[in-house]
Parts: sequence; structure tokens; C-alpha cells
Amino acid sequence: MINSLFIVWRESVEAMLVIGILHGWLKRNQRGGGGLRALWGGVGAGVALAAVLGWAMLALEDELAGAALEWFQTALLFLAAALIVQMVLWMHKHGPRMKQGLEHNLTQAAERFGASGVAIVAALAVAREGAETVIFLYGMQTENPGGAGLAFGAGLLLAGLTAWSVNRGLGFLNYRSFFRVSSFLLLLFAVALLAAGTDRMIGNGWLPPLVDPLWDTSMWIDDASPTGALLSAFTGYRARPSLMLAIVYAASWIGVALMRRRS
Repeated sequence: MINSLFIVWRESVEAMLVIGILHGWLKRNQRGGGGLRALWGGVGAGVALAAVLGWAMLALEDELAGAALEWFQTALLFLAAALIVQMVLWMHKHGPRMKQGLEHNLTQAAERFGASGVAIVAALAVAREGAETVIFLYGMQTENPGGAGLAFGAGLLLAGLTAWSVNRGLGFLNYRSFFRVSSFLLLLFAVALLAAGTDRMIGNGWLPPLVDPLWDTSMWIDDASPTGALLSAFTGYRARPSLMLAIVYAASWIGVALMRRRS
């Protein structure tokens, strides 16, 4: 549940940051009540689009069974991992200019389409964050079901407190440090999802384990222990990993490091 709470918290803070940027632009450019109504209408539409995506995924899951369901859930694990890495790399490259980019898009949309342009920009921005959250949560709930509602509510509450603290200028927190630390934790989650997907493929016979186990550290930290389970959920730790899993794990970190360096 902790990793789901973290995902909701991080994505919600990013969405609140986006809404704050758009709200500030409207205030500075004296768009009045019409612009603000369009903004909140767009936010509502973005949330609705993310909810529709969540409903569609659950409806599709209900229609699948057996091997088809296993393929679907495994594919969602890999998709969630890939999206997390892409999001972290995008923020690393474009984060410092995100405010300017959003304001530029909003200026063009408002000039061309008026209030509806404001609503469209807000809807697309919020829908993106919401869709990512839906996919991430689905992937995590596939491996660790239960507690999604509590994690969602607590994550939203924590996000609101975080955004308030940053905007109030409290010295212990700023957006730069927030995104630096949270991005590293997100990469740990991505590798954990990748490890879970790889384990599923090995368990279903879709990938060979090569050597199983490659080593055994269960005498120090067992997967079944509370500490081992927490490490597994956060980092993809396995006390008895196969050689295939170790290769995937190492290759994923090397790939992330190379892509981050290029970006």
C-alpha cells in the first residue's frame, strides 16, 4: 500500500503544480471568472478522462481469463514501468522549463480558442497525470492487491499538504528537492514493477530462468519477512533471484543511466 500511496502523492503534487501554473497565468493576464471557470471545467474533464481509463481497464480485466488475463496483467506491469521511466526522464529534461512551456501553450490556446482553449490545455494536462496514476496503480495492485482506496485518499491528502507547504515557502521543502528525491524513488518503483513482470514471465514459462537461484540471501533478508516484503515492493529485491531476473535488473539500471545521461 505504501508504494501506491507514494504514486498518488507524487502524481497529485505534479497535477497541483500544473493547475497552479495555469491558475497563476490566468490571474496575471486578467482572464477573470470566465477563464477560471474554464480552468476548473478542464480539470474536471481531465479527472473524468482518467476515471474512464480506469473503468475501461477493469472492464477489460473482467472479460479476460486464463492466459489472456496473465498476458494483460504482465503487459500492464511492463507498461507502468516504462511510463515511470519515461516520466522521470521527461521531468529531468523539461522540468526546469515546464512552467514556460505550459504558459506558452495556454497563451496560444487562449488566443485561438478563448475559454475553451484554456479548458482543453487544463484537461489534457490533468488527464495525462491521471492516466499515468491509473496505470501505475493498476500495475501495483496486480502484485499487491488491497488498500487502494485508503492509499488514494491518503495520497491526495498528503499531496495537498505538500503543495501548500511549498507554496507557503516553507524552508524544508521546495519543488526542486521534491522532484529530485521523488524521481529516484519512482525509478526504484519502476525496477520493482519490471522485476515483478519478469518473475511472471518466468513463472508462466515465457522466459527461461537460466540459473535459479543465482544466489540466496534469505538468511539475512527473507522475501517473506516484513523488511523483505517492503524491499521487494520498493526496489524489486529478491532473496533468491534467477540469472534472467538479475540480467533484466542490471540492464534496466544501465539503460536508465544511459538515457538520463543523454537527456
